[in-house]
Amino acid sequence: MKSRLFQMISVAIAMSLALLACRFGSGLIPSPAPETPAQNSGPKIVTGTVTYTNSFFTMGVAQPIVILEDQGGFVTRDRKFIIPVESQVIGQITSDFYTSPFTYSLTLPEEPKGSLHDVDHDGNDEMGVMVFAVAYWTNTWGDPFLERRDQGGGGWSSAYASTNVSDDRDSYLEVFGGKYLVYAPEDGQSFPSGFGGDKKLFTDDDPIMDIPAGWSVIDLDQTPFEIDRSEEPEIALIEPEGSALDDFSSLSYPEAFDEMLKKFRNEYAFTELKDIDWDAKAAEFRPRFEEADKNKDSHAYVLALRDFLWSIPDTHIGFDTTPLNDDFQADIAGGLGFAMRETDDGKIIANFITAGGPAAQAGMVWGAEIISLDGVPTADVVDMVVPWSSPFSNLEIKRLQQLRYATRFRLEKGEVKVIFKNPEGTEQTVVLKVVNEVESFNSSSFRAGEDQTALPVEFELLPSGYGYIKVSSFSDNDLLSILVWERAMRFFNENEVPGVILDLRNNSGGSGWLADQMAAYFFNEEIVVGQTAYYDDSTGEFFIDPDYEELMIPPSEDLQYNGQVVVMVGPNCASACEFFSYDMTIYDRAMIVGQYPSVGAGGGVEGFNLPGDIYAQMTIGRAMDGDGNIHIEGSGVAPDLRVPVTFETLLQQANGEDVVLAFAEKVISQPLGAGITPSAPPEMASPAAASSALSSGDRFLEDLAREEYQDNDFAAPGTLTYTIPLTKEENLIWIYAWCTTSKEILDQNLKNIELKFTLNGVPVTLDKLRQEDFQTEAQWCKLFYTSLSKWAPGEHHLTTTATFTAPINDGMADYEAGNYVLDYTVYVKP
Repeated sequence: MKSRLFQMISVAIAMSLALLACRFGSGLIPSPAPETPAQNSGPKIVTGTVTYTNSFFTMGVAQPIVILEDQGGFVTRDRKFIIPVESQVIGQITSDFYTSPFTYSLTLPEEPKGSLHDVDHDGNDEMGVMVFAVAYWTNTWGDPFLERRDQGGGGWSSAYASTNVSDDRDSYLEVFGGKYLVYAPEDGQSFPSGFGGDKKLFTDDDPIMDIPAGWSVIDLDQTPFEIDRSEEPEIALIEPEGSALDDFSSLSYPEAFDEMLKKFRNEYAFTELKDIDWDAKAAEFRPRFEEADKNKDSHAYVLALRDFLWSIPDTHIGFDTTPLNDDFQADIAGGLGFAMRETDDGKIIANFITAGGPAAQAGMVWGAEIISLDGVPTADVVDMVVPWSSPFSNLEIKRLQQLRYATRFRLEKGEVKVIFKNPEGTEQTVVLKVVNEVESFNSSSFRAGEDQTALPVEFELLPSGYGYIKVSSFSDNDLLSILVWERAMRFFNENEVPGVILDLRNNSGGSGWLADQMAAYFFNEEIVVGQTAYYDDSTGEFFIDPDYEELMIPPSEDLQYNGQVVVMVGPNCASACEFFSYDMTIYDRAMIVGQYPSVGAGGGVEGFNLPGDIYAQMTIGRAMDGDGNIHIEGSGVAPDLRVPVTFETLLQQANGEDVVLAFAEKVISQPLGAGITPSAPPEMASPAAASSALSSGDRFLEDLAREEYQDNDFAAPGTLTYTIPLTKEENLIWIYAWCTTSKEILDQNLKNIELKFTLNGVPVTLDKLRQEDFQTEAQWCKLFYTSLSKWAPGEHHLTTTATFTAPINDGMADYEAGNYVLDYTVYVKP
């Protein structure tokens, strides 16, 4: 679905997801070439315009294309239809793509290679026709043609195409107007002349008309449909209503507020989650819009708009604050020469001192505890701050910004009484002058020091031998991002790099589809990652498309990376960055580390225009996981392992050390729980419970091990070790099995095998294990096993020793006498 290409586009400061409609498809039958090409006196070159108002239309686009799109998916209502490469005819974009409207030209082939469909429903088997739309796409993967990932998983265009497609629930993705290009390989073929009683195309009740051989333009907006055979028809591509910006800019301030509030009432994705009372907001804020309108006070209007939007706790909500630049500069101009951070134990300390500033002159040094400001406890001061970076989905992220703005004042404030205590010192009370300095403010930004010229994806091999990839954006040049991404995957695979650290700490989002597909390079199978609900104005309710799955589609096997992965997140990882990070938690594929969670902006946004040439946006897509749970909005993606925020780590960061990266390298280099003595061994199941666990499909210890062994590894005495990281509680089967080609051989072998099991150094007697015979068509086996659960954090050691007291043969191979040891170390995350 084309809209899905935009649907998970969610930028922290901008992204319009659900705006753009969808595509679908599957099951294509290539058309046979006609024995004699039809003489085509119809269309030869199609030209047209593409008008867009959606401000995210060009975001990340590097290879925009206009193609002749096979509509086999829509004709057969096949939501997984992939537009075949041989049918794709690429046109030319003939003006500046980045300026709306842009123009295109497309030369029609004499004999297209699309799918043939008999659409007259007369019961006779006929050659049929090929049905095409002209459609806009963007190409990101592979060659210049569109592959499955370019097509959003498959389907047909519902946005920026020559057709009009419905987004109402009852007629979802049905074509209801626009123009088709239809090719008939021979005379005598038919095509619908109208929609019929069911108002749907290509169904049994369609009225039918004859169509000449060759190309024809079918105008679906006429009754009956009209055929255009002109050689150079003009066909505009249509921006659907759901993709176009709502425009309230010509209204009065109160009228614009009313329309904006109505939009929020209906379309805002998280009203229930955040328990928002829109009536109360109308009562609180509408009088301010009325007063501003009455006084023709544009500044008061923008302040009212700011405060209304800031009152909704959602990071994706915002507007162009350019009219308030002077207010912002005035509010943050004054500083005291220090910035603050809060440690894990609740202390608020100065983590930056401006050289020669008021704080330094008063004797404050790095690490000083800030006890109060103007007689109010510092923590209470921070609680009352309303940052200019509002609003916030995640309260933990809000707190960080409140700390940043708590030391900013208007210059007319004059002075502030500060009580502080230097490290190893006593409390001091000083009066600090408010001065015009922004160094302390800039230092407190989590983007401080970021390279503004960095590519969206950069990678290197760390001195430790682990790979490192920094992903700064999912909204930059998509093609460039994938080219570098795939180069990194090839490099790490070819050089057998054992683990990769992904740095997403400063990534404000972008295309959710791109994020999902980049995460797919770490998986070996297609995975449903989520679903999104949108408001349906035809029913007044939110609607989840039941036939669409938001998928990760893995690349070719040579580009799949199967080593260990650690993902670093932080308070600047937002929106699509969070969808990527969440994807990496599926099947515990990666360990998430960081000092803080991600932003918690979990939805798709849509923009609208307001008076004063102001652009604003709101969240309209309710993003959920595959089980229908809201999974990112509000909470973000939390670290599995938190990097401590202490005096020591903040000092390291102040000295330029990357403590989060150092922690990530430690995590990836050794299993979690290493070196820790568990408080207790895992709980062993009774023999009956162990049998139930095995029957229910609980995993074996070997399933989670980093090592894999072949049959010949077990053929001689010795020790095979298994390293098993356990990141969450799970019942695991501990098993020893011996198999032979007959019951007689099995019984004889077992007389010469002595088994010994130990768990954390303590012997486990065989009567504690489930013992059972197991037979297949070719083998007889004896199983000894149990199920282990309630793993305490730390390092657990299990051994299974099979002592062959004499040489034996299992009917397939000879085995020497000796000890055959399986040594398991299970590391349980603290």
